[in-house]
Amino acid sequence: MQISNYISKQIPERQDLLRKIHELIIDADKTVIASVSPMMGKEMIIYNAPGTFKYALSSVKNYMSLHVLPIYGSPTLYSKYKNLLPNANFQKGCINFTEESAIPLAIVKQLILDCSTIDLKKIRDEYLASKKTKK
Repeated sequence: MQISNYISKQIPERQDLLRKIHELIIDADKTVIASVSPMMGKEMIIYNAPGTFKYALSSVKNYMSLHVLPIYGSPTLYSKYKNLLPNANFQKGCINFTEESAIPLAIVKQLILDCSTIDLKKIRDEYLASKKTKK
């Protein structure tokens, strides 16, 4: 499915915000490629960096969700954006919201810019290598 088709199938009140967030991610993080794929049993826009998943954007029954894997592994980023987005509902690696006022685009852009420099594949490879040397 094309990303534009995915967005157009969402409820009309969400389409503009989803489109804006999608464009913001693509513009702010040149390392990712977007596609519509299933994750956690639901179709969503998945943003993969070389060798790894990095972000996802979804619209489910009661809210929209921005999955941000770099905040899952960074308590500093997590705390920073949890404070900057007090009206959004933070989970371990995702941010749930119902409207744009909960997730202002200027803050989302800064979040993605902060995350764009994080090489998750390198972090994972270094972690796995360190586990091998400990054996």
